[in-house]
Amino acid sequence: MSRISFTTATLPERKRIALVAHDHCKEFLLDWSERQRDKLARHHLLATGTTGLLLGRRLELPIECMISGPLGGDQQLGARIAERRVDMLVFFWDPFEQQPHDPDIKALLRVAAVWNIPVACNESSADYMLGSVLLDQAHDYRIPDYSTYLAARS
Repeated sequence: MSRISFTTATLPERKRIALVAHDHCKEFLLDWSERQRDKLARHHLLATGTTGLLLGRRLELPIECMISGPLGGDQQLGARIAERRVDMLVFFWDPFEQQPHDPDIKALLRVAAVWNIPVACNESSADYMLGSVLLDQAHDYRIPDYSTYLAARS
């Protein structure tokens, strides 16, 4: 079994924060985002389709919108994480409802874990994450060393 090597990267002061919510959790995310508006306004915000449209209206902030989650938006965010173009993920998922795109959701959460980005799955963890002293400062963290990975595969 091969082991992956790691290297250090730096999360920037201005984070790229992805915001996602399942249908039954959208109102929770909207209310939470409204309470956290001042903190969120200092960062670049991304979201899956419908969630992004609702957030943009409610917060009156620019939101970079992917397509809807079930149509591939979760996978778009996952690709951005793998490209190191998303720094944090706030994903209010519904633990009581099975989703038709569950494999995409699992893949999104897996890639967030692989690339070691902070993930919040509910209001409490999102409050802690945005309350962190690290939110508005650069922060070193461990990521997979992709060049070493590729060299080992050659």
